[in-house]
Amino acid sequence: MSDSSNFSPSDYACRKAQHQVRRARRQRLRSVRQRLAFWMGALLVGLAALAFAWLADKAFGLFQALLDQSAWWPWLITPLGFALLVWLTEGLLRPARGSGIPQVIAALERPTSRFRSQLLALPIAAAKMGLTVIALLAGGSVGREGPTVHVGAALMYAFGRRLGLYGRKTVSGLILAGGAAGIAAAFNTPLAGVVFAIEELSHTFEQRFSGLVLTAVVIGGMVTLGLVGPYSYFGVVSASLPWGSAWSAVIACGLLGGLLGGSYARLVIPTKRGWLGRLGAVRARFPVRFAFICGLLMAVLGLLSGQHVFGTGYDETRAILEGEPLTGHGFLVWKFLANVVSYLAGIPGGLFSPSLTVGASFAPWIADWLPGVTLKTGALLGMAAYLAGVTRTPLTSTVITLELAHSPDMAIPVLAACLVSTGVSGWISPTSLYHALAEQLLGAAEVAEESAKKEK
Repeated sequence: MSDSSNFSPSDYACRKAQHQVRRARRQRLRSVRQRLAFWMGALLVGLAALAFAWLADKAFGLFQALLDQSAWWPWLITPLGFALLVWLTEGLLRPARGSGIPQVIAALERPTSRFRSQLLALPIAAAKMGLTVIALLAGGSVGREGPTVHVGAALMYAFGRRLGLYGRKTVSGLILAGGAAGIAAAFNTPLAGVVFAIEELSHTFEQRFSGLVLTAVVIGGMVTLGLVGPYSYFGVVSASLPWGSAWSAVIACGLLGGLLGGSYARLVIPTKRGWLGRLGAVRARFPVRFAFICGLLMAVLGLLSGQHVFGTGYDETRAILEGEPLTGHGFLVWKFLANVVSYLAGIPGGLFSPSLTVGASFAPWIADWLPGVTLKTGALLGMAAYLAGVTRTPLTSTVITLELAHSPDMAIPVLAACLVSTGVSGWISPTSLYHALAEQLLGAAEVAEESAKKEK
């Protein structure tokens, strides 16, 4: 006979109490691991963002040094660099292509371990950093902010897995926090990171936000604040827009930002229709040669712009905000085309900083045409409006512009311009850029899975 039949009610009560104690202990340990993953992971993201920024600046500095030595260097370095980058990303490193934000969105929308491990593997994150640095060394019109989002999400995801965190909501929260902390750390804009997470990365209620995610985003931004000190990315820009006729600049920048931003999205979103479809077919068939030709086009645009279309465009943007432009009115067209060519080439790199530069180049036109509008005011409105037109994120575009230039007095006109731009952009390109690219990744993953099943 079993000994269990001899147990008294007090024995059962004792066993139940012991079980509850063990369960509570496991829950406390899981809670500690979660907090450690979010807090320490955010710290790692901040440090990685700083290292990435330093490498990116050094790489583009070297390109500029070569350009200062001879204007012919882009005709050699840029085509060969673009071709090399596409060749490297044709195989296992293919997830390292593009800006990185679509990869994070796709990983959030498809919560399978296999798919997430492919997009957010640490080797892919390291490759993303290295290849983006090479893209800047080659003179690509790309930024590092989108790649930092990808790197941040990958670091948080990997760190959480190492700590044994596999819960669906917890892992999604880690990816969300890592991506948002990447934006916060890249620009030293914690509030923009929070808004970016809510508006762009997360679209379901259970992923929207929690205290741990919020804390992780703030920590990511505070790392740069602690190590580099309090600074605004573009300095302190004292600008305002008085009520009256000057507010016509809000409508003008909103319309122009929406038209150009929506056009950019239409040009780079893959399609099978029209001349863009035929161009995409050529790129798919001859990717390396296509990238080489894009590199040659970048050299041509460099020549036409006075060698100002390469890189993020930080110097050109800051000069406009300081009221002393380095470029003429035609820079708007050349930089816009450079952004399109760099993205179509298929090289790794983001579009935040180059988009801000295109928007800032609205200022000379706006200041000449509209009374009461300064270069600073026109630049801030243009930066936010064009970024909103490209990404369709009016709140993120507003907050990030205000934080980058530390110009709170422009909050209402900047938000108004972003809302106008987002509406116009949606009319031109009904599908949001990042989510269209994420859907492409998800579709490719489904096709690959079906092919694998058929082979079995």
